[in-house]
Amino acid sequence: MTEQTFNQYAPPIAGVADIRPDDDRVGEVNLFSAKGRIGRLRYLAYSTGAWLVYTVVVFAVAAVLGTGDAAAVCNVAAFIGLLWFGFLTNIKRCHDMGISGWWSIASVIPLVTLIWAIKGSDQGGNSFGPMPPPNTWGVRILAVILPAFVVLGIVAAIALPAYKGYTDRARAAQAAQQQQP
Repeated sequence: MTEQTFNQYAPPIAGVADIRPDDDRVGEVNLFSAKGRIGRLRYLAYSTGAWLVYTVVVFAVAAVLGTGDAAAVCNVAAFIGLLWFGFLTNIKRCHDMGISGWWSIASVIPLVTLIWAIKGSDQGGNSFGPMPPPNTWGVRILAVILPAFVVLGIVAAIALPAYKGYTDRARAAQAAQQQQP
């Protein structure tokens, strides 16, 4: 018996094909393409940046052209550009969560967009590409602008009526004091 015996209980020695060696790669972000992935912070930052650019363009058009038909056409074109960029961003966010880009149609429902801003990313590469690149400081700062405006708006909505009531009571007390001899 010089031939080797085969042990059917031995562990396999072949390489495993489902381990992808490119999982630690980082993809690049192309702003005007539907390919690739972006994380939730970059999604929030790009959405905020797009709205800021749109607002600046609308005010610039209003300052230069006034309120005529040419200004309306420019504003509609800027809004179409904003929608186009928004859908590209939504598609890349869907890809990051591991779902098809067709789900970006559901972004017309505000709750879906909120869930996309909260839901985490697929770790490592998925079928839509490698992981998105790490966030830069510019992305982080731009992503904080929208929540800061929301918090500031809530505080203003609470504080301004309270301040108005305080000043009204103070004026009423001052007027009552001046009427007394």
